[in-house]
Amino acid sequence: MDTLPDLVLFFLSLILLTFSHNVVANESTGAGAVGVIVDQSCRRGKEAKVAMDIAIQDVYHKMKYSFHLHIINSQSNPIHSAFAAKDLINTHKVQAIVGPQTWEEAQLVADIGNQARVPVLSLVDATPRWAAGRWPFMVQAAPNNFKQMKAIAAIVDSWEWHRVTVIYEDTESSTAGIIPHLYDALRESGVEIAHLLPLPPLVSSSSMSEELERIKQGPCRVILVHLSLPLATKLFERAKEMEMMHKEYVWIATDAFTNLVHSISASSISSMQEIIGVKSYFPKKESRFKDFYKQFRERFISEFPEEDNREPGIYAVQAYDAVWAVCQAIIESDYQEDGGHQKLLDTILESKFQGLSGKIEFTGQKLAPMNTFQIINVVGKSYRTLGYWLDAFGFSKSVVGQASYSSSMKSSLGPVLWPGSSLTPPRGWAVPTKAHPLRIGVPNGTTFQEFLVVDYKGSGNDFSVGGYAIDLFNLTVQNLQYYLPYKFYCFNGTYDELVQQVHSKDFDAAVGDISIVSSRLEHVEFTHPYTQPGLVMVVPARSSRSNKAWLFMKPFTNSMWIITGVTTIYNGFVVWLIERNHSSELRGSPLNQIGTLIWISFSTLFSLHGEKLHSNLSRMAMVVWLFVALVITQTYTANLSSILTVKKLEATVTNIETLQRSNAKVGHCRGSYLARYLVEVLDFKDNNIINFSSANNYAEALRTREIEAIFLDVPIAKLFVAKYCKEFIVAGPTYKTGGFGFAFPRGSELIPEINKSLLNLSEEGKLRELENKMLEKEKCEEDDGDDQEGSSISMTSYWVLFILTGGTSTVALVVYVVHCCRKLEDSMSQTTWELMFSVIKHYRLSRKVSDIESSTNLPS
Repeated sequence: MDTLPDLVLFFLSLILLTFSHNVVANESTGAGAVGVIVDQSCRRGKEAKVAMDIAIQDVYHKMKYSFHLHIINSQSNPIHSAFAAKDLINTHKVQAIVGPQTWEEAQLVADIGNQARVPVLSLVDATPRWAAGRWPFMVQAAPNNFKQMKAIAAIVDSWEWHRVTVIYEDTESSTAGIIPHLYDALRESGVEIAHLLPLPPLVSSSSMSEELERIKQGPCRVILVHLSLPLATKLFERAKEMEMMHKEYVWIATDAFTNLVHSISASSISSMQEIIGVKSYFPKKESRFKDFYKQFRERFISEFPEEDNREPGIYAVQAYDAVWAVCQAIIESDYQEDGGHQKLLDTILESKFQGLSGKIEFTGQKLAPMNTFQIINVVGKSYRTLGYWLDAFGFSKSVVGQASYSSSMKSSLGPVLWPGSSLTPPRGWAVPTKAHPLRIGVPNGTTFQEFLVVDYKGSGNDFSVGGYAIDLFNLTVQNLQYYLPYKFYCFNGTYDELVQQVHSKDFDAAVGDISIVSSRLEHVEFTHPYTQPGLVMVVPARSSRSNKAWLFMKPFTNSMWIITGVTTIYNGFVVWLIERNHSSELRGSPLNQIGTLIWISFSTLFSLHGEKLHSNLSRMAMVVWLFVALVITQTYTANLSSILTVKKLEATVTNIETLQRSNAKVGHCRGSYLARYLVEVLDFKDNNIINFSSANNYAEALRTREIEAIFLDVPIAKLFVAKYCKEFIVAGPTYKTGGFGFAFPRGSELIPEINKSLLNLSEEGKLRELENKMLEKEKCEEDDGDDQEGSSISMTSYWVLFILTGGTSTVALVVYVVHCCRKLEDSMSQTTWELMFSVIKHYRLSRKVSDIESSTNLPS
């Protein structure tokens, strides 16, 4: 038993000895020692290792401080990384550790660094929120890239794709970090994840092929890939072999793959053509980066000659900035081994400078999230940059100067080369073919054949379908911008069972008078309602003659009666005033004159009395009024006849409260949701509800008063009332329901297309034409009688005639008044002259008399 501890110590000694041989140290003495843990077997680790060497060299040249850089190859093994951390802290006395590049490695190294109170600068770009509280000495030196998921959602939304398949690497960092952010971003854009496929890092080729085959058999053709470079390369090679990199497919990759796309060999990149990628962005035009770029290429080819490409990527500049931050903090903190770790950590967190990867400033033990991403399109042996995406701004062709932004990639980044070297954007889902058309289920035995009818031919399974619902569906599909083959299948079960058949994928859709209700929405998805939604009550009708004593007033509105009476009295007054000097009958006592005025006014409605009129003015006014009166009386007679001959119907029951108080029985149509609605929503008793299977049964039950009312969906009620317009009528309010819709499986890519086509048909008036055509087949002869009866004639139809007669009478009145005034004036003038002549004559006569008297009085 005592030999076991010795074997463990021996084994640990061998491991530490192995790591010691892997250490690459700078032999010169300096200000401190920095430990590095990277996987030098992968491109990411190789770039980081070379970049860190350059950073140490630049620190020496610019700050005149030299550091020991102890680099250990972790070989992407978390256990190796943990032992490497212990070795660096205990043996090499490093002040800080840089470099775990996977979360699995980083959490073990952070735990060891936290125990030794040594800062650990992780190069993992996705760290859980709780990590900072658990490991205070861990600093995330690579910015979170969660916001790239918003960029991916914006790309999907730009091309109006509604469902995507997500393939991701089944690691802790992906499951707990990236995928939840992707889910949230897609949900905000209204995009559904059709299939979520986790792939283990060491997945076998056969398992991968099986999973890809499942995706290929499904309808979704937009595939998001969040995989590391080795696994993504393997996936794309298998997809190409299975002809999934061809036309109609869309592949979108995250930066887990695209950040290293520049390093992929020509043989591997040939299987990744025309994919779209979201790539981490960093500036490349600064002079500092150009110096780094030159050094990196020289060092990289010398240390790793097996690599074809010598370009530095985001991982290189992030590693450079991390080492620079550590060295700068060691110098500024005047690091001392005893108690210096906390001060060093604080100094690192207070770092603020412009690095190669961008602005370096820590908040809460991590860098600010990355908010700018490069949108690339893999073409040929490399890739081309389509543009950029900035959080809170959108897509742009450039990130410098006065750039313009757009929420849509389609309108701002220009043409994209899609799989199959096509410039036409893929539809994003598999369109059915003639060999495999859509299977459309239709219910058999609907209430009205005008709405949907299944006509069997002979004794076999050969049948045809027709009716409003079928005609509308055919027209909707024809209105699509592509050919969509489909075939109808008759279903003899209930409507709920038909919906279940769509849910279980036995049918690809269901067409008919299928009501949209919440219980069905749990299993399928409906198009927009193609009929007027609502539920109405149909009851027997009875004849009504309300206010019979005043029925003669119905032809005219009140305002029409008033204006007719006023005009009549006015015209009579004008005639009376003009004719009163010519006829003794128009004179007399005031009471007699008033009676005569009224007689003249209303007798004109029936005769002209032209032989009794002496003035042309009164004749003119009376002729015009007689014409207007003739039109009015004829109209009145015609409208009154219509009212008397057309039958008016009214409901025997006007509200459901009356039915409930009388405990009356009510009905509903077969195979519908209405029984549950009547009980749960309208509060009818279950034993008072009767189910009927046909329109004839409805009518007979209402006639015999087996039921007092029947509840129908609005489109069915329209057909029923149109057929039995003389017997039944819609009463009460319209109760809100979902209406009729076409049912599809949840998440079907056809839903947006069908909805758009239905909207176009509605705007073009095609839905109204189809509905009118359906109703005309059942329309009875007197269906429009109620509209005729209810129309009382108003003044708006005759205002011109009233102006004509009123104006004519007013003109006659004015002329008569002017004539009378002139006559009076002439009479007064003649009287004045006669008076003057009389005065003069009297004066002259008096003088003559005076002269005679004076002459007789003279002496002789």
